[in-house]
Amino acid sequence: MHRRRRTALVLTAAIAAAAPLLTACANDAHPGAAAVVGGQRITEAQLEMRVDEIRRAQRAAVPDETQYQQVLASTSSLTRDTLHNMVLDRVLDRAAQDGGITVTRKEVQQMRAGLEQQAGGAQGLQTAWLQKFGVAPARLDDNLRLQLEAQKLAKQLGTDTSQPVFWKALSKASRELHVDLNPRYGSWDVQKSSRVDAGTPWVREVTTTAGGQPLTA
Repeated sequence: MHRRRRTALVLTAAIAAAAPLLTACANDAHPGAAAVVGGQRITEAQLEMRVDEIRRAQRAAVPDETQYQQVLASTSSLTRDTLHNMVLDRVLDRAAQDGGITVTRKEVQQMRAGLEQQAGGAQGLQTAWLQKFGVAPARLDDNLRLQLEAQKLAKQLGTDTSQPVFWKALSKASRELHVDLNPRYGSWDVQKSSRVDAGTPWVREVTTTAGGQPLTA
């Protein structure tokens, strides 16, 4: 009886001693990182900076306060959506790299010129990309480069970007990169190459609007 009690006490003490280490290991997976892609961190600071760029662009594009509040309400998941895009950009880059695909600056400029003509000018294109895709004007060329990568990859695969063959290539790239999201932002579905929400409704995302007011989603 005493021997069993001593054994139980030893095990309890061992578990208690190990608990901080186990907690530390769990937390060490995402110290200050929103995601880890291919061993490279997307830090919380980088994510916040990207979201702030978009919010400032939205504020500049919509000076009316009532309309701006409507924009905030319609983009309440901006932080999570932005992280999704940042991760997907790296996945697409990897898939393009695997396929030996490159995009030149001239190709980006040509694509931009064509889109600006369709949108009625540079400002029209910037506004359209901001509203439709959440791309800040400063990131427009980077996004167009990714669009071209996607188009070239789809062409190489004999398909288009809406078909399973294309997304299978991205799924392969996701597996190669071992995408790992901070649980507060959900998880990464390798098959769909997409961020999915975690089943934790008590976790709320908090972002800051241009006016300094917290926005929860």
